[in-house]
Amino acid sequence: MLLENKVIIITGGSGLIGREIVKDITFKGGVAINADVCVETDLEQGKLFVDISDEESIQNGVNLVFQRWGRIDGLVNCAYPRTKDWGAFFEDISLESWRKNVDLQLNSYFVFCQRVLKVMVEQGYGSIVNIASIYGVVGNDFTLYEEYGGTSPAAYSAIKGGIINFTRYLASYYGRKRIRVNCVSPGGIFDNQPTSFVSRYEAKVPMGRMGNPDDIAPAVSFMLSDEAKYITGQNLIVDGGWTSI
Repeated sequence: MLLENKVIIITGGSGLIGREIVKDITFKGGVAINADVCVETDLEQGKLFVDISDEESIQNGVNLVFQRWGRIDGLVNCAYPRTKDWGAFFEDISLESWRKNVDLQLNSYFVFCQRVLKVMVEQGYGSIVNIASIYGVVGNDFTLYEEYGGTSPAAYSAIKGGIINFTRYLASYYGRKRIRVNCVSPGGIFDNQPTSFVSRYEAKVPMGRMGNPDDIAPAVSFMLSDEAKYITGQNLIVDGGWTSI
């Protein structure tokens, strides 16, 4: 039971990857709390309504978990909110949209980390895993999108790159407090993308397929666990070898 009795908040636990992270943490003995805007609060069922774009909602959620269990052993920042024009071509992105997406994603990670870290400092330990991406590490391959006329959101790369270095900052800042902060960066995850995208992606990735959510979740659980007790400030890339070439 790798995560036995560990109380862990997962933001965006109703999402594609988030669902599998919640499932894996639970399977490994942890108490997984799905903090999501799509659920109603029921802590006994592991559900916590949180709007991560709202500072007060985040604080209320953290308070409820702490009041129920008296500790927060782990946090996974996995939420992926975005505006309706997400995926527009670079030249068509408005400044308002850019700012909004940075606020929804990067800034919400900051607030959630800040509020949970206050609890972790008081209790003298904790582990945070931020979900980043290969596109926070390397540039985009735009040939993947050519056949169907799509593109990759510009803000995505900026946000995920920011999350990775923000993670390093927190790891350095809180290391002496016995708090570990790491990233997991998935490669492309299959989600019924256009056939041309999937075939081009799989032709390039060394392992010959796109990732699945259950490829990512065990890496997150490992980083949360005591088996990673001397690992902090790292970005664990789970991408079938995409960034190796």
